[in-house]
Amino acid sequence: MVAAAAVLASIGIGVYVLSEDGGGSGNRAGSHQGPGGTGGGSGGWEGPGGQGGPFGGPGGDGGSGGSGGDGGSGGDGGSGGSGGSGGSGGSSEPPKIRSGSVSDPLSGISLPVPDGWYGQQLPMAGAMVNSDDTYKCPGDTSLTCNKGGASSAPALALQTSGDTPEEVAKADIEANAEQSYGKAYGGITSHRVLASKAVTVAGQKGYLVRWKAVTGKGSDGYVESLAFPSPGTGQMVVVRFGVDVDQGTSVIDEITKGIKKASGGGSGQSV
Repeated sequence: MVAAAAVLASIGIGVYVLSEDGGGSGNRAGSHQGPGGTGGGSGGWEGPGGQGGPFGGPGGDGGSGGSGGDGGSGGDGGSGGSGGSGGSGGSSEPPKIRSGSVSDPLSGISLPVPDGWYGQQLPMAGAMVNSDDTYKCPGDTSLTCNKGGASSAPALALQTSGDTPEEVAKADIEANAEQSYGKAYGGITSHRVLASKAVTVAGQKGYLVRWKAVTGKGSDGYVESLAFPSPGTGQMVVVRFGVDVDQGTSVIDEITKGIKKASGGGSGQSV
């Protein structure tokens, strides 16, 4: 399953994670201009961060900004203005939480961290949990995939339409499947609906849709889109799951049952 990702609009779950050099394919990249110093030119552009895969994993650090422009010349008897400083680099990877739960403050929930998995807060929105088991993605061996993952984000951030949990879950499942088991597995050749039902999550009435996705290469996968109102804000939340079939669906059920209303920061041990 392809894991990793980033900017709100494209947090997904699947299985490619970042490789050691910060490579990987996915959704988190960005460059923006750092401000210039007083009296100077504008700062240089940041390099883009390394790209994560759809599961919501963080991208690599951004490059450091360029140097600022030369200061302007001073008036009569005055000295020239100082040059602007360059933009700063991207943020570092969030700490990994190895037990307990990881908090998604934006959605007002926490996700449990199963044994053999780790959790991370996403710097812009949401949270994710990923399996430690990794392998080369069969559809693109330059990418690293993992055995499973789940990520949470506001439906608005994912650009998933719908007014009810059922509408949102049904609207999201195809995009979830494609991000989790699409290109990195040689594409999805077919799918089978395993479940489409109402469920209670964190005390809220929600809805889930679960597929078995058949891939062109490598492992098939179980994917699930779970939607429910945030217990804090009432805005719709989507939790996306993607798990290799040899892992079974029990870990999806475990995470679903363990989603709680957040009571402040996430718990667990970070490493």
